[in-house]
Amino acid sequence: MAKILLVEDDIDLTSTMSDFLEHEGYTVEHAGDGAEASFRLSSFKYDLIMLDWNLPKMSGLDVLKNYRSSGGRTPVLMLTGRGGLSDKESGLDMGADDYLSKPFHLTELSARLRALLRRSYDFPEGDITIQVRNLELSSASRKLTVDGMNVHLSPKDFSLLEFLMQHPDGTFSYEALAKRAWDDDGETTEEAVRSAIKRIRKKIGDVEGTVIENLSKEGYRLNSKRA
Repeated sequence: MAKILLVEDDIDLTSTMSDFLEHEGYTVEHAGDGAEASFRLSSFKYDLIMLDWNLPKMSGLDVLKNYRSSGGRTPVLMLTGRGGLSDKESGLDMGADDYLSKPFHLTELSARLRALLRRSYDFPEGDITIQVRNLELSSASRKLTVDGMNVHLSPKDFSLLEFLMQHPDGTFSYEALAKRAWDDDGETTEEAVRSAIKRIRKKIGDVEGTVIENLSKEGYRLNSKRA
C-alpha cells in the first residue's frame, strides 16, 4: 500500500488522521514542522504527501516550493484552514495537486487520496510524447517541458493541457473540456476550467493568451502556430 508523509503540527489531528489512514491500509510517517518535512523529503521516497499550510520553522508553502524546485514530483495534498480562492490558487501555483480545507470529514480525505494516487499510478503502457510549439509533454511519465525546462502541473491541469495538445487548433467549450479532459460528471463549473487555464498559462509563460486562446462564445483553442 502507499507510503504517505503527513506533515502536521496539531498533535490531536495527527493522531486521528494517522489512525484512520493506517486502518485504511496506508503506511504513514509524520513530520511536525517544515524543517523536518524538508529533511524527510530530501532523504526518503513517498507515494503521497499531506502538507499543512501553517507549520513551525518553515511554512508548508515554502516546503512545497523548495520540494518542487528540487525536482520532487510526488503528489501533494495541501491541508489548511485558509478557505480563500487566492490562497488555494497560491498553493496550486506552487505545485500542490489538490487542496482540502479544515475541518474535513475523514471519508472525504480518503477519497481525495485515492484520486491522487490513481492519477499518479494509472499511466498507459509506453510513453507517448506530444510536441506543440515550445511545449513537450510525455503522457506516461507525466512530464512537461517548456523550452526544455521541466514544469510541474497538478494532475487535473496536466490532463487539461494534454487534451489540448492532443487536439491542436481544435476549439472546445468548457463543458467539453470538463467532460473529455477530466471525465467530469457534469458538476465542474466554468470558473473551475477558467482557473485551470489561467494556471496553465502562467506555468507555460503564455502571458498574452496567444498559445491557449479564448474564443468568445466558443471556448478554448491551443494555437499550434508560433507568432
